[in-house]
Amino acid sequence: MKSQQYEIGMVGLGVMGRNLVLNMADQGFSVAGYDNDAAKVEALRKESAERKVSGAVNIVDFIALLRKPRAIMMLVPAGAPVDSVIKNLLPHLDKGDLIIDAGNSYFKDTDMRARDLAAKGIQFLGVGVSGGEEGARHGPSIMPGGPKDAYERVRLVFEAAAAKVNGDPCVTYLGPGSAGHFVKMVHNGIEYGVMQLLAETYDLMKRGLGLNDDELHEVYALWSKGELNGYLVEITSHIFSKQDEKTGKRLVDEILDVARQKGTGMWTSQSAMELQVPIPTIDLAVAIRDLSVFEKEREQAGAIYQRPIRRLTGDRDTFIKQLGRALYAGMLITYAQGMALLTVASGKCGYQLDLEAVARIWRGGCIIRAALLEDICAAFHARRELPNLLLDPSLSRKLIEHQEDLRRIVSHASESGVPIPGLMVSLGYLDAYRSAWLPANLIQAQRDYFGAHTYERMDAKGTFHTEWEKE
Repeated sequence: MKSQQYEIGMVGLGVMGRNLVLNMADQGFSVAGYDNDAAKVEALRKESAERKVSGAVNIVDFIALLRKPRAIMMLVPAGAPVDSVIKNLLPHLDKGDLIIDAGNSYFKDTDMRARDLAAKGIQFLGVGVSGGEEGARHGPSIMPGGPKDAYERVRLVFEAAAAKVNGDPCVTYLGPGSAGHFVKMVHNGIEYGVMQLLAETYDLMKRGLGLNDDELHEVYALWSKGELNGYLVEITSHIFSKQDEKTGKRLVDEILDVARQKGTGMWTSQSAMELQVPIPTIDLAVAIRDLSVFEKEREQAGAIYQRPIRRLTGDRDTFIKQLGRALYAGMLITYAQGMALLTVASGKCGYQLDLEAVARIWRGGCIIRAALLEDICAAFHARRELPNLLLDPSLSRKLIEHQEDLRRIVSHASESGVPIPGLMVSLGYLDAYRSAWLPANLIQAQRDYFGAHTYERMDAKGTFHTEWEKE
């Protein structure tokens, strides 16, 4: 292979990196891959066939393959591995070269790396990529942030490799600095919330109604054809059909009920707290994953608080219909929380996000793609500065139509004993958000009582303090 012939490089040839290389090559771009694992480089060479792809296990050889000014993408785990790759690349780069971090990096780390590299004359893009293995190979949603001119250098590659919806690529320039990684973080936070809500509907139907896996498959398959249409609902229907090769039983029933996380959900909650934006459904989803790890304590608590799950009574089909509508309400509320966080971060972090564009590039390729996103696009198209999706006329009408089903499901679950904290907190958020008066006056009085934190009055401007124990 001749040197300096390849348009873009990829560091990290794991499942995501290798598939994205093949995707870009399918679109006619020449791509060089690098990994210090020779087996991964060889796997790329075998899969690439006649494509314009080359691989290297030596970083010097890899750099020599790339056309100047170089554009190098990384797909490695967040944290120390990213810094390690950058450190290894720097001695071989020239001013004007571009490094692209396409992993799930924490947005504050992205800002720090961008500043450090800019001081050395190296451009840096923080790019969120969603879609998993299948998306990487056949079209992910791509969320780039950083210098606009740096994005323009790779725009054609990204647009070609991204998923398409009605011919539109699911990629757009989002904003400066860490905008891309912040948007991807919130995407994952919404993903946590929706997955939790789906798990709760599963529990209600499994333990509350006694549905078997075939029946569960049928319900989710039916839901995926209607207003709940979306990737996560679709794959949920498939999961209940998968047979375990080892036992012959359904695989889902052989999986331990402990859910792990890699950090993006937690970062979403932390960031929301720092920006003082309430996202309780997403927070709850993170917390329940944490709770799932305490399986021994849960067993002990179950022995102490002995209250069997009570089977739900009434017409089963009616309940399932109500449950689907309650799920839709919970999903809409979860998306609203995530978009509200993006709205505040857009101003406070200087991203100046176009939230219609964000929703548009989430319609295809990514994990949270769903029919609902078309309505979200329309909402931000109608009102660019919309602070919360629950204030949009069209979406609010839909939520009003579904809220009574959510209330009924929460009530039934409470009586039954099936835990649905995500749906419960979603309803709580809705009721608090729509309440013109909240009992926060009592909280302020309490704060002033024990800490002299002062309070504001309804009938006068300024701050006030009361000696509460003084007669």
